[in-house]
Amino acid sequence: MSSIVTDRGIVHYETYGRGKPVVLLHCWMGSWSYWYSTMEYLGKHRYKTYALDFWGFGDSAKQGSFTVAEYVEMVHQFMQRMGVSRAPVMGHSMGGSVTLTLALEHPQLVSKLAIVGSPIVGSSLSLLLKLSGYRLIGRLLYTTGFLPYVMKTLSISYARDWRTLNGMFERDISRTTMESFSDSIRDLRGIDLRPRLPELTIPAMGIFGRKDNIVNPNQGEVLRQGVKNSVVHYFEHSGHFPMLDETEHFHQVILDFLDHSE
Repeated sequence: MSSIVTDRGIVHYETYGRGKPVVLLHCWMGSWSYWYSTMEYLGKHRYKTYALDFWGFGDSAKQGSFTVAEYVEMVHQFMQRMGVSRAPVMGHSMGGSVTLTLALEHPQLVSKLAIVGSPIVGSSLSLLLKLSGYRLIGRLLYTTGFLPYVMKTLSISYARDWRTLNGMFERDISRTTMESFSDSIRDLRGIDLRPRLPELTIPAMGIFGRKDNIVNPNQGEVLRQGVKNSVVHYFEHSGHFPMLDETEHFHQVILDFLDHSE
């Protein structure tokens, strides 16, 4: 387990492979481990991946405001400390929203970007996620012990390999705090990056599952219309976790984007 100390606390990360650097950012309620198979795959194809735990999740520090802006600063500091001056950045769900914002705020750091099932507009989030951002509802879900049962029930509709997904949920829920659980999604539901998307001139890719019931897949069209140099892939048999539902296809699309997009 590796970590660095930033001015806002410890950032835990894992790295794999040798070659060109790629930074990977996880989803809400997730951790670096959602990228594990992708890290192995890219490591076999001349890429060195860095997967981080956001503050409040995984094994990173538990203090902070848990906002997209704070996570952008976290990734900024991480890349500086690791000597990664410019690299592709990829994010899943909330991690993709952070990726887009990072590219807008620090364009010198991001050579190309990819988002996976990510909200560009907060209104695209499912009702349950929006409600979780209300402190009272979030507290009821989190402190009563009801949340693991909710996630186990819903995971059946979130991914075809729902047992693996539920195991990830159970592990990662235990490593969050009520504040990071609720505050991060409250900030995310208010996001609207549409006005700034035309500022992005680097290659951008979106991957969205047609069966996604966490983030509306229409966000793919928002990306396509807003970013001139963008490509969008819709995975017909995937929900919110195409890396679990269509793993081989997912990895091939990512590798093609890294190898060939300019």
